[in-house]
Amino acid sequence: MVDLKGQYADIKQEVDTSIQEIIDNTAFINGPKVHQFQKNLEDYLGVRHVIPCANGTDALQIAMMGLGLEQGDEVITADFTFAATVEVIALLKLTPVLVDVDPDNFNIDIEAIKKAITPKTKAIVPVHLFGQCANMEAIMQIAKEHNLYVIEDNAQGIGANYTYSDGTKAKSGTIGHVASTSFFPSKNLGCYGDGGAIFTNDDDLAHTIRGIVNHGMYERYHHDVVGVNSRLDSIQAAVLDAKLPRLDSYNQARRNAARKYNAALKDVPQITLPKTVNNCEGICDTCDCHVFHQYTLKLENVDRDALVKYLNSHDIPCGVYYPIPLHAQKAYQDSRYNEADFKVTNQLVKQVISLPMHTELEDDQIKFITDKIKEFITNN
Repeated sequence: MVDLKGQYADIKQEVDTSIQEIIDNTAFINGPKVHQFQKNLEDYLGVRHVIPCANGTDALQIAMMGLGLEQGDEVITADFTFAATVEVIALLKLTPVLVDVDPDNFNIDIEAIKKAITPKTKAIVPVHLFGQCANMEAIMQIAKEHNLYVIEDNAQGIGANYTYSDGTKAKSGTIGHVASTSFFPSKNLGCYGDGGAIFTNDDDLAHTIRGIVNHGMYERYHHDVVGVNSRLDSIQAAVLDAKLPRLDSYNQARRNAARKYNAALKDVPQITLPKTVNNCEGICDTCDCHVFHQYTLKLENVDRDALVKYLNSHDIPCGVYYPIPLHAQKAYQDSRYNEADFKVTNQLVKQVISLPMHTELEDDQIKFITDKIKEFITNN
């Protein structure tokens, strides 16, 4: 689904030089490259604190640990997302509360959040799915009314802008009390291994989290809180620092590819094209709300799984994100859940398909992919 080799060609000299420098100075852990990337990412996001860590799942877990959430506290999140979001809630012995999503942009449904709040609710985890922000203005208002924390899962949305009703903008991951992201290689800003980070504008929370990521230490061998061992290594930081100045152009390349997909598929009645949270007609020329981590279609009266097999048979990689609702996964089933509350998710898992999406997509590749989709639909 991504062309990391093609992307590497453009940054090869910078990456290779940085990695050799790290090998020469042996500053593999917590070295200068980590601090340099941290500062550059803070500047890019306009956030006071970036705390790098080992991966995106750790970032979510550590954010929740930093907030002091306790066993039995309820945490509301989306049913239609990757399992890592609910996984860390369960690992910390918190109570996951899964809710439905919006049928157009696939992000967490605002009315479903309101309905799910109880006296035990302590936090909301909106996931910025596929590359665009959840309705953060509404979520922050709900959180304020009910004294809740908001933890943004920004694993798929880095670089996207959120536009408030008054026209002001903020980067995804800088709006809630704390946010997490993943630098998994396939992400819009991805390293060459595992990596993650936590963002916050709260000085005290940042201090707490910096201890948690390092065994709960603020002074060597003084363990003040229960912590973990979760660090971004210098080699991964060097790769990310080479990519960060290019992130906006990477995201623009993804938007351009999405526009070309849209143009090729817009007249196929069985296909619903991606919709942006700003409700633009298509993808506007000045789009900054969607970074297209995934380009995901909804299919109507099409055998989605057969289409996946057909595309794969023509060496076209495609994905189904996600084939099973989290509330139906064996690990997270709960008698509290009512199928009537998950009408959208239960439908999406049967309809969605994600096409190849990366910065190196060429016109002839997009034509080949879309021609095969239309060919399948016409003949079936």
